[in-house]
Amino acid sequence: MFDNVKRFSRNQEALAVDAARLGDELRAAREVLGTSLEDMSRHLRIRRVYLAALEEGRLKDLPSPAYTIGFVRNYASALGLDAPEMVRRFRDAATGVAASKTALVFPEPVPERGFPAGVTILAGAALLIGSYVAWYSWSGAGDRSVDAVPPVPARLEPAARDGEALRLPPQAQAPQAQIPVQSTPSLPPLPVPVQVPVQVPATSAPAAPATPAPPPADASRIVLRFKGDAWTQVRDARSGQVLLNQVMRAGESFPVPNREGLLLTTGSAQNTEIVVDGQVSPALSAATGVRRNIALAPDQLRGQPQAPRPQPAAPRQ
Repeated sequence: MFDNVKRFSRNQEALAVDAARLGDELRAAREVLGTSLEDMSRHLRIRRVYLAALEEGRLKDLPSPAYTIGFVRNYASALGLDAPEMVRRFRDAATGVAASKTALVFPEPVPERGFPAGVTILAGAALLIGSYVAWYSWSGAGDRSVDAVPPVPARLEPAARDGEALRLPPQAQAPQAQIPVQSTPSLPPLPVPVQVPVQVPATSAPAAPATPAPPPADASRIVLRFKGDAWTQVRDARSGQVLLNQVMRAGESFPVPNREGLLLTTGSAQNTEIVVDGQVSPALSAATGVRRNIALAPDQLRGQPQAPRPQPAAPRQ
């Protein structure tokens, strides 16, 4: 037993020496390069305390082996050492230290002794069977107490006999004494409805259709209707006033004032209709394209198509 303890102590000491040697090699390589722990920590992005623990061989102050092995590989590579060999040596030292740790065994509480589970189940089943047998015996007994129904009161016996007599057939009914029935007062008779004559007014003759009222005196006798887009101009030749000067769309119309001396100019004669007193004038029936200076006079437009009037020449300056 003492030999095992001594051997265990020597193994721990040898592993600690290996870790210290590995740290000395890392420190010596760093000092040869002339860098400090702070510079290597910033360069490798590893905390300074971990690099110091590696150089001093303090394995207990390092994180888990997975992270520490990465630290050793990066540190050795940065210092120009054999990274795989340094990692192997560190893994051997770290594995030996981890294996040398004594596993702690804690005592477990002893469960208290009780009734076996089988005995408990059998006792429960026997209790259920006994309860069922007792209930069945009580429900099948003939001497169970039943609530007695009280007899019918004396004041309800006549009503009960009458109801029984009505339920039996006529031949089974026994003759009964005539019971005087009090006559109820009769209600007054309802009033008899009387027919009221309805006076129907005499049918009058259908009214004659109203004749349309004549158009007002100031209503326009000439209306321009458009079947398509057409540029249209209506002007007064006497005063030079322009009454209409725009492109008229299909479906639109323009009532021409009742005035003499009005002239019509259209850019699309085939899309323009001149209606005089409700009738389409033949003035533009066969015309197409541009038509200028068409006199808007009702008497002239009722006749044949008229030729455009020549436009007076502008005075010379």
